[in-house]
Amino acid sequence: MSSYRLTRYAILLSATALTVTIADAQQGRGFAQGKLDARYTVTLGGLQVGRGAWVIDITDDHFTAAASGATSGLMRVFASGQGQSAARGTVSSGGQLMPSTYASSIVTDQKFDEVRMVISSGNVREFVADPPAVPSPERVPLTEAHRRGVADPMTASLVRVPGNGDPLVPQACQRTLAVFDGRMRYDLKLAFKRLEQVRADKGYQGVAVVCSVHFAPIAGHIPDRAAIKYLTELRDIELWLAPIAGTRVMVPYRVSVPTPLGVGVMQATQFVSVPQPGRATAKTQ
Repeated sequence: MSSYRLTRYAILLSATALTVTIADAQQGRGFAQGKLDARYTVTLGGLQVGRGAWVIDITDDHFTAAASGATSGLMRVFASGQGQSAARGTVSSGGQLMPSTYASSIVTDQKFDEVRMVISSGNVREFVADPPAVPSPERVPLTEAHRRGVADPMTASLVRVPGNGDPLVPQACQRTLAVFDGRMRYDLKLAFKRLEQVRADKGYQGVAVVCSVHFAPIAGHIPDRAAIKYLTELRDIELWLAPIAGTRVMVPYRVSVPTPLGVGVMQATQFVSVPQPGRATAKTQ
């Protein structure tokens, strides 16, 4: 595995965690407002290779989410890099997050990677991926239809649990996710595994919902590429979800992905979330 791929892997985990869905958001508002300020470390085979930060702000009618990550520890011996990812959009009357823009960039010693999207009603209206995917007759064609009814990677990292009861339930995992990242369209199939007690160094202490994740590429990929085959065959990817206070939105607290070099783990060291008063509540105070 090249140093660029190692660096990109560490930054991607640090900056954007694992893409998940915003499905089932139409069932009742019950959304309220909340903020999250989280910090993560990334390890590969037990050695620290990256770190990241994630700030999310959800109000009655809009949301913003921004993440940044960089290589650290032993990874800097081989290569260094940093990345950013951000999305913003509106919150519908039904509580659904509706992204309007998404942007991400990764800069390493060797390469630069940038993706930008304009999204409307779940459909990608404009996008730029630089550098573009290398043309290949083996690549599954990516059509306009593949850019409809999808989530961008950052917005998709916010999982809303429908209903009015406890959001820390198996139903948080029971979904298939449609994702477009600027170059590839793929599904992530989640299934409930268990509940775990977690304790961040700062902030959240409580239950996390653990989901298994199965990667299923749809278009924009080369099926015979080793990395695609490896990810498609994996059955041990885990996503641990924890709640943002004041909302029914859950986000990754921990992600673990087996790799040929050892298990890659992104885990929160800080997970501080606070509820914010809704607009109507604020006016009466």
